[in-house]
Amino acid sequence: MSVTTAEPPEKEAPSDGATLRSGSLGTADIAFFVVSAAAPLTVMAGVAPLAVLLGGIGAPVGYLLAGLTLAVFAVGFTTMSRHVTSGGAFYAYIARGLGRPVGIGAALLALVGYNGMEIGVYGLLATTSRDTLHALCGTDVPWLPVSLAGLVLIGYGGYRSIDFGAKVLGVLLVAETGILVLLAGGVLAHGGAHGLSLASFAPAHVFVPGTAAVLAFAFAAFTGFESTVIYRREARDPGRTVPRATYAAVGFLGLFYAFVVWIAIQAFGDDRVVRAAGQDPAGLFFTAITTYVGGWAADLMHVFIVTSVLASLLAFHNAINRYALALAEEGVLPRRLGRVHPLHRSPYVAGLAQTALGAVVVLAFRAADADPYQQLLLWVNTPGMIGLLLLQLLAAVAVARYFRRVRHAEGRLRTVVAPVLATVLLATAIALVVTHIDLFTAAPTAVNVLLVVVAPAVFLLGLPLAWWLRRSRPDVYAGFGTDPTG
Repeated sequence: MSVTTAEPPEKEAPSDGATLRSGSLGTADIAFFVVSAAAPLTVMAGVAPLAVLLGGIGAPVGYLLAGLTLAVFAVGFTTMSRHVTSGGAFYAYIARGLGRPVGIGAALLALVGYNGMEIGVYGLLATTSRDTLHALCGTDVPWLPVSLAGLVLIGYGGYRSIDFGAKVLGVLLVAETGILVLLAGGVLAHGGAHGLSLASFAPAHVFVPGTAAVLAFAFAAFTGFESTVIYRREARDPGRTVPRATYAAVGFLGLFYAFVVWIAIQAFGDDRVVRAAGQDPAGLFFTAITTYVGGWAADLMHVFIVTSVLASLLAFHNAINRYALALAEEGVLPRRLGRVHPLHRSPYVAGLAQTALGAVVVLAFRAADADPYQQLLLWVNTPGMIGLLLLQLLAAVAVARYFRRVRHAEGRLRTVVAPVLATVLLATAIALVVTHIDLFTAAPTAVNVLLVVVAPAVFLLGLPLAWWLRRSRPDVYAGFGTDPTG
C-alpha cells in the first residue's frame, strides 16, 4: 500500500526577464530533436557494418531488442514526467526518487555525459567532412578548421529560437533517412543479391557468440532518446506531447535500424555480407547504394552523412543548454547561465558557455596532435555514452522508488513492473558496453579503464557537493529538483 510523504517545497519560477517559449514544440518537433541526436545515417553507414561483421546476419535483431528494452524504460520514465515537471529531467527524477545527494551526482553526470556526447562528435564532423571532400572533389583539408567552423555553426543554431532548430532538424532528418529509404527501395526492387531472405530473424542466426557485441552497438545507437522530457517547458500539452514523442522516437529508431541493417544484408546476400563487411566496413553502404541506385546516390550519401552529424550536434547542444539552464535556475550553476534571450527565447548564455567549452576541448586535442576520430571522438564520446546509460539506470530505479513513496493513480505496470524490468535490462546493457569497450575505442587497456571510470567518478563527486550545499547553501539544497510554480 502506498503512503503519503511530504514533497520538497516548490521553488518559484523567475519573475523577471525572458523565459523559454512555451507551446512551441509539438510531438513531431520533439521527436526530430531526439532522432536527430541519434544520427541514424551516421550510425548505419559507420557502425552497422561492424555489427554485421561481429554478429553475422542476425544483427538486425540486436537493434530490435535494444529498442524493446528502451521502450520498457520509457513506460516508467514518461509516467514520471506527469508527476515531476522540473526542467532538470533526469536529475530531477532521480532526486525525487532516490534523494537529493544522488540527484546532485546525477546532475553532474548529465552535464558531463551530454557534453561528452556532443563535443567528441566535432571530431567525427571533421572526419566525415574530410572524407566527403576527398570523395567528391579529391581535396584534403585539415581537421581543425572544420571542427571550429562546426562549433560556430552549432552555436548559432542554439542561439536561435527552439522552433528554428526544430525546422532545421526536420529538414536534415528527412534528408538522412530519405537516402536510406532510397537504398532500401533499390534493394527491394531488385530483389536483393539472391532474393530476399528472412534468415536474419531465425534463432540460429540470432543466438550466436557475437550477439553481445551487436547489442552493445545497438544500445549506443539510441543514446539521447530520453532527452524528450528536457523540452517539457517548451512543448504544447506536455502531458501528451512528451510521452508520444518518446515512444515515437524509440519505435522509429528500433524498427528503422533493424530494417536498414536487414536491407544491407540483402544487398550482398546472407552468404556474402559478412565477408564484404570485413573487407570494407566503411564502404559497405556506399557500395550497396552505388550498385542498386547509382553513383550519384552515393555522392548524396556522403553529403548527408555530414548533415547527419551536424543535426546530431545541434540536438545535443540544445539538450545541454536546457540542462545548464535548469541547474542555473536551481542555483547549483552560476545564475548568469540561466539568462534567456529576450527575442529568441533561447538559453543563449548557457549556449555560449557550452560552445566555449567545446572549443577548449577541440583545441586541446589538436595541441596534443591527437587524431580527430580515434581520440577526440572515441575518447570523449565513450564516457558520455556510459554516463547517459548510467543515468537511465538510476532513473529506472528512481521511478520505482518514487511511486512506492507517494499516493498516485497510476497502474502497477507503469510504476512497478516496467521500472523493475527496465532496471534489469539497462544493467545488462551497461555490462555489455563495458565488457566490449575495446570495440568502441580501439584503445589500450589502460585508456579503456580510464574511460569507463570517468562516469561513476563524476557521479560520486556529486555526493560531497551535496554535503557542501546542505551545509553552506541550505536554500539551494532544499529546492533542488523541485517543480517551479510558474
